[in-house]
Amino acid sequence: LLLGQYSTGKTSFIRHLLGVDFPGMHIGPEPTSDKFMALVHGKDHKIIKGNTLTVLPDLPFMGLSQFGSRFLNHFNGSVADSPLLQFMNMIDTPGILSGEKQRLSREYDFSQTAKWFADRSDLILLLFDAHKLDISDEFKQVVETIRPHNDDKIRCVLNKADVVEKDQLVRVYGSLMWSMGKLFSTPEVVRVYTGSYWGKDLV
Repeated sequence: LLLGQYSTGKTSFIRHLLGVDFPGMHIGPEPTSDKFMALVHGKDHKIIKGNTLTVLPDLPFMGLSQFGSRFLNHFNGSVADSPLLQFMNMIDTPGILSGEKQRLSREYDFSQTAKWFADRSDLILLLFDAHKLDISDEFKQVVETIRPHNDDKIRCVLNKADVVEKDQLVRVYGSLMWSMGKLFSTPEVVRVYTGSYWGKDLV
């Protein structure tokens, strides 16, 4: 499960891991998707609508029907022929924007939906952009909602690390650790990984 604010590189990160483009993939500096996207393996690259995903017995999404059509209209499956997907499914999520207006405009409960996925995931990655570490109120709410019984699954990824100077990266890393310490309020600080996951040469 990948969670993050908009333009933190979630989709690029998935593309990097899969090694192939996948249906429904949109990469850009602006918010590019308002949908949850389940990446699953298959020979034929195609999009599967949310309503259909909940009735396929070989996929683990039947329980999502409880969130109704308002959520299922914002949920798609992306079938891609990547070797990695033979062993795991991945969930890409809409970028979380700041502001109360966006939260109120959602037609479904983002936090509770994210918790449903989190409870059933083996690993939860929180992606951050090295250029913008401000954590919105909605992102804080999502993290607080998914944390019960899931703390041991959560890892942080500081993305786009190659576009900042070494000295600045150390400061950014420290700032993220401080923010996570306040958010998690636990003796053990969540583990943070740094990297740059995109198709271009590293700066």
